[in-house]
Amino acid sequence: MGRLALAAKITHVPSMYLSELPGARHGSRQDAIDGHVEIGRRCRQAGVDTIVVFDTHWLVNANYHVNCGAHFKGLYTSNELPHFISNMAYEFPGNPELGKVLAEVCNDWGVETLAHARTTLAPEYGTLVPMRYMNTDQQFKVVSVSALCQAHYLNDSARLGWAMRRAVEDHYDGTVAFFASGSLSHRFAQNGLAPEYGFRIWSPFLEQLDREVIRMWQAGEWPQFCGMLPEYAAKGHGEGFMHDTAMLLGALGWSEYTGHAEVVTPYFGASGTGQINAVFPVTAVSGDAIPRAQASSAEGYTNVNQRL
Repeated sequence: MGRLALAAKITHVPSMYLSELPGARHGSRQDAIDGHVEIGRRCRQAGVDTIVVFDTHWLVNANYHVNCGAHFKGLYTSNELPHFISNMAYEFPGNPELGKVLAEVCNDWGVETLAHARTTLAPEYGTLVPMRYMNTDQQFKVVSVSALCQAHYLNDSARLGWAMRRAVEDHYDGTVAFFASGSLSHRFAQNGLAPEYGFRIWSPFLEQLDREVIRMWQAGEWPQFCGMLPEYAAKGHGEGFMHDTAMLLGALGWSEYTGHAEVVTPYFGASGTGQINAVFPVTAVSGDAIPRAQASSAEGYTNVNQRL
């Protein structure tokens, strides 16, 4: 019925908003903003009606959750970096119908997921920042999915991604984009050193690790990447334990994915963290390689909250 038309790993650094404002940082993140605008343009070209964001700023301690309110509007100030994002206005429509279908199919696939359609819960800035630049005309409906998962297995997140693709393609009459909103390495600069690391990666090790991962994405080395993802998430300080990335790769077919990533905004440093905008072409896949949901960790899909 429906179609997954576009998938991407995207940045949401708050310095993008700061880049709009007068001052020393004005214009400093224009490349990242331009990348979001380009991805939004591609969504319009593909006929996307709804963007689903796997948001690494939505922290949850049990279950997976879908924020699918009918409409979102407000002013947002980051509790993490209030000097970067303060009173940022946002507004866009939601999609309760799709959100409920996503949760239902995830539960059918053994991944316990709750949809919240009648809620006062506002999206986090992993959703708000990208929508500021991709969805200025409010053309796209938006659904946000929790991806800062404190007590979850990466294999369940991969399975959730595949279930959500099945929900779109089998039960939804429309065209959808999936975005993993989170960084690569996510080791912030130590307190007091943030200005010095405003445009740098925290360590040479993390930078080289990130760059090798990007090379693997561009080369289509998905079995190798999926096999190393748990350890990369842990040792590379992956944002949200990289559950957003597991969700995205799950939707694309996990280790059976055959696409080659296209870098839209080249890798860059932000307050010590590694950032990118990259599009992952959507290809046909059987889904046989999607990890089965289970209580215990399986080889290659270790819980990143356990010692590796």
